[in-house]
Amino acid sequence: MNPTLVPELLVKSVAASTHFWCELCGFEVLYDRPEEGFAYLALGDAHVMLEQVGVGRNWITGRLRPPLGRGVNFQIAVPAIAPLVESLNAAGWALFMQPETKWYRTGDGEMGVEQFLVTDPDGYLLRFQASLGHR
Repeated sequence: MNPTLVPELLVKSVAASTHFWCELCGFEVLYDRPEEGFAYLALGDAHVMLEQVGVGRNWITGRLRPPLGRGVNFQIAVPAIAPLVESLNAAGWALFMQPETKWYRTGDGEMGVEQFLVTDPDGYLLRFQASLGHR
């Protein structure tokens, strides 16, 4: 089944962004079009498209100023956060927020997660989280 919502992020360098998303964060390239500065990535059911500014057809609604993606964070569910944190630390990549355990109210119960936040090379904020279940 294809996801019904896939964000397409404008980036300065598809190569640099693909390295970050795939080598450090565990995504894989499902397909790409290098001549258009485009890559389609996935990690489980989380999908994202990367498009390099100035290479292909860009739909730009306003002036792009870093950090890109202000006001949004992308929540990405993973089985465990520790391998990602270790990968990012080994690469010297700073975390935006250190790992934490958090319980969120959901109706008549709570959902628990272990999570951390990191920014990609263009400043997009990613929140990786692993479920601790419900209580």
